[in-house]
Amino acid sequence: MRKFALLSLLLCWTISRICAQNDLREITLLFAGDVMGHTEQIKSAEIKANELYDYTPCFEYVKPIVSKADIAIANLELTLPGKPPYTGYPTFKSPDELALALRDAGFDLLVTANNHSNDAGKEGVISTLNAISRYNFLHTGTFRDAAEKEMYYPLIVYKNDFKLAFLNYTYDTNGIPTRPPTMVNLIDEKAMRADIEAAKRLKPDFIIVVMHWGLEYQLQESEEQRRLAAKLFDWGADLIIGAHPHVVQPIMEKKYFKNGKERTGLVASSLGNYISNQNKLHTDGGIMVEVKLQKRLSANETILTDHAFYPVWRYIEKKPGGKKTYRILPASKVEKDDEKALKLPAADEAAFKKFMQNLRAHLAKSNGREG
Repeated sequence: MRKFALLSLLLCWTISRICAQNDLREITLLFAGDVMGHTEQIKSAEIKANELYDYTPCFEYVKPIVSKADIAIANLELTLPGKPPYTGYPTFKSPDELALALRDAGFDLLVTANNHSNDAGKEGVISTLNAISRYNFLHTGTFRDAAEKEMYYPLIVYKNDFKLAFLNYTYDTNGIPTRPPTMVNLIDEKAMRADIEAAKRLKPDFIIVVMHWGLEYQLQESEEQRRLAAKLFDWGADLIIGAHPHVVQPIMEKKYFKNGKERTGLVASSLGNYISNQNKLHTDGGIMVEVKLQKRLSANETILTDHAFYPVWRYIEKKPGGKKTYRILPASKVEKDDEKALKLPAADEAAFKKFMQNLRAHLAKSNGREG
């Protein structure tokens, strides 16, 4: 009899454990910083002038990190006009193959509202969206017309039993007007609050806002960024990811209330450059931010359970004959690669170490934890 009772208890414990496990869902989101398209980057990817380009080497070493995320998101800070001339700063116009390489690397969603959204005019907004739609990207921030925005904004993404809402805004478009019928989401508090309210009516598990904001090259977020982040949480945001300064700014956990309960949210004010040709101090790299969410189905409750950052550095590989290849190097590839398959030249290794030392010292003052 005692043996039977023990077996019954064990069976009940096992069943309850299985039920508890079946009640939980998890999802991993990965955010990358500014994907830029300077002239030297375009030249480096060129296979046949104005006809064929290959950007896949840029993402070779980060692909294992990107592709393992459930949803990987990047800031596309350029336009894809679909035809030459392709140009860098100040009007970024890159070949479509850049988007193809991002897709191959494992990215799923591109945000497109930034100060370079209108660099190729109305046609450029449309051709950019056409290109990334062709490669099956989810996208938000710019729209072909009002009807598209009405139908697909806020962007709702379903994955792993999660329902996520994404919103995206920019402070400006460098003074280049948005020509009808295209639309670019601008930072406007009244409109943003209304958008978050619209998102809440759709009952997502998490509301994620990607902001193109702040002051270029400033390592600390501005008072305006802090003020606006507080408002976004008050209005209903759960997670805020920032871009534009081209340098990494602090990662901060924030307490806020949702459905009467205190939650922990996250603000990553700026992820820095993902890939670019910028050479100012602190602009030769950035971070990827990984966020893990957990959902309890029975309670319909979602929380942020963990977050980490992955440092990345822009390496310009110089080959015999002067050909260059732009690569994004995760710190782990350079520092922990037992096979030492990637050996940097002395000057590049020194630059890499300097960037990493500065970055880690900077983020040690915030809530960032290196993954």
